[in-house]
Amino acid sequence: MEKRIINPWTWQNDRNYAQAVEVKNVQSTLYVSGQTAIDENGISSDADMKTQITKTIENLEKVILQADFELKNIVRLNVFTTDHPAFFENFDILQSWITKHGIQQATTVIEVKTLFETLTVEMEATVVK
Repeated sequence: MEKRIINPWTWQNDRNYAQAVEVKNVQSTLYVSGQTAIDENGISSDADMKTQITKTIENLEKVILQADFELKNIVRLNVFTTDHPAFFENFDILQSWITKHGIQQATTVIEVKTLFETLTVEMEATVVK
């Protein structure tokens, strides 16, 4: 698999994402459904944004690793949140995780009116190998 990052500018580097990601010679692609802060028993979290972001990332990781893909090969990460200000107050959690795993991905963050039950953040990913 070959991956090429397209960044006509440099300002997005401080926000830990790429303007575009091209992949060639892909062996396999994993499309991960939106992951949220739901526990192993299917119970939705009603915790604060920081806790929900952390649990959402844990669940996203679990699915990707169980599928035998590498986190560094996430090429698209979409984030949905019901509280844009609270999400960005805790954005460092996501940025640290991205940096830790050497992920270079195209990203969109979208504020939505509501998510399932008490959830405030959801992340979906595309991963290649």
